[in-house]
Amino acid sequence: MAEFVTGTTRGGAAWTPKFVESVDQKLCIGCGRCFKVCGRDVLELIGITEDGDIVDAFDDEAEKKVMSVKNAGNCIGCESCGKVCSKSCISHLPQAA
Repeated sequence: MAEFVTGTTRGGAAWTPKFVESVDQKLCIGCGRCFKVCGRDVLELIGITEDGDIVDAFDDEAEKKVMSVKNAGNCIGCESCGKVCSKSCISHLPQAA
């Protein structure tokens, strides 16, 4: 049985944080709600060209804007980004202890 990093809430309940793992860019609509709720610089908006290449989100070649995991190590496991995502495209996993 795997053991995960756990914590305790202010009320004393056990809590297992789940950290951002990935963004399903096929489902993502680039609305930015997840980016706005995260104050830890974990996500970034990127652009994808018609050929599937990744470019700056504001590049003229960008056909679609989507979120990407920029700094996964900054995630504190609160899952706020996933809770505000209307497309349920952000995956989270607990971290092994």
